[in-house]
Amino acid sequence: MSKEVSLFLGLVMGFVFVGVAFAAATAKFEELFQPSWALDHFIHEGDLLKLKLDNYSGAGFVSKSKYMFGKVTVQLKLVEGDSAGTVTAFYMSSEGPNHNEFDFEFLGNTTGEPYSVQTNVYVNGVGNREQRLNLWFDPTKDFHSYSFFWNQRQVIFLVDETPIRVHTNMEHRGIPFPKDQAMGVYSSIWNADDWATQGGRVKTNWSHAPFIATYKAFEISACECPIVSSTSVENLKRCSSNEKKYWWDEPNLGVLSLHQSHQLMWVRAKHMVYDYCADTARFPVMPAECVHHSHHKVVLKN
Repeated sequence: MSKEVSLFLGLVMGFVFVGVAFAAATAKFEELFQPSWALDHFIHEGDLLKLKLDNYSGAGFVSKSKYMFGKVTVQLKLVEGDSAGTVTAFYMSSEGPNHNEFDFEFLGNTTGEPYSVQTNVYVNGVGNREQRLNLWFDPTKDFHSYSFFWNQRQVIFLVDETPIRVHTNMEHRGIPFPKDQAMGVYSSIWNADDWATQGGRVKTNWSHAPFIATYKAFEISACECPIVSSTSVENLKRCSSNEKKYWWDEPNLGVLSLHQSHQLMWVRAKHMVYDYCADTARFPVMPAECVHHSHHKVVLKN
């Protein structure tokens, strides 16, 4: 895909979301988030936030509120150079052993190797739904946007408004879907050289530290839920269009458009390097959502 075509597809995808009923404005870090650990590894440079990883510590932050449904976006420039062993994560998660979670995990690489992103979905405390793809651009050279879009019908992982993963609600087939727990928004950088790069064979080279991940343009257009004293039933009632018309419940956002489906097909065919649904060693019996999920069956022909 050429740079011009990629840009055009991204603009079209953006209009699909933004043109419905909202225009999310970027916010300053401190308006939406707060440090969760290693405050001394935060660097503020104007509108930029940098998280630092060295051989003493990584760092992380968390949203001040929890959310149910909507869209969450951050623009991120990943660790440059030899980043092997490092992981930069951007994710949403509820709390407790039966938590729900959506993950972007950016896995460091040796210089010259493609940067990969691993995604995962936890529902009621159960994960093991990893997918991994090599990004079609160098995410260390400039900022790119990474988003979660979430409603009662689907969860979409987006890179520069291109869908790279969809998790569809298939409760009608007895498959749980994450729609009953408000989630916080998190990001962090840490050392994971026991697994992150080539399965842990390549370790972190601390002579290249500090490793820096840089953030800007934080956006949250979602239903805000009380941090405490609110049940899942109350949150679902508050954040569904039965009570108030929300943009994420518009009918055309319940499924991917034809254009979005083509984008996802391209990503899966050209850039995916691992899909748990195809891992028969781990899953001799295919997971139920893989059997019924149409997006796991699409392959583009050259």
